[in-house]
Amino acid sequence: MFNRLEVSVLPPGPRWAAQLSFRIDGEEVVAAAIGEGGRGPFVEEALPVAGPGPLWATGGGRRAVLGEPECTGGCCGYLSVFVQRHGGIVEWSDWHVPVDVARPRPFTSTYFDADQYDAELTHALTTFTS
Repeated sequence: MFNRLEVSVLPPGPRWAAQLSFRIDGEEVVAAAIGEGGRGPFVEEALPVAGPGPLWATGGGRRAVLGEPECTGGCCGYLSVFVQRHGGIVEWSDWHVPVDVARPRPFTSTYFDADQYDAELTHALTTFTS
């Protein structure tokens, strides 16, 4: 059984540029892991229009930042995950969380259908660029 990913683009505000919000199986991931005042990744960094960003799953895999606390990731650490494609499956594993923050629900490894995952990222990018 695959997990379900939902990616939303949050509009820019007075403090932050447009950023991404992630839900896995209906649960908001960033807010649950970094607390109030933190933020998700900026859309332009996570899903750059010019080419694949850190959220796009590849066979080699890469670490993607999903959020940072209000005090900044350089201070307390980032919420990040290792993203890797295994054929028709995208795996998020090796979750890192900011200092003194509980790991989001039991996300040791999370598995997505690769087609649904790609479609969700494409939808978020299309929403941002239109």
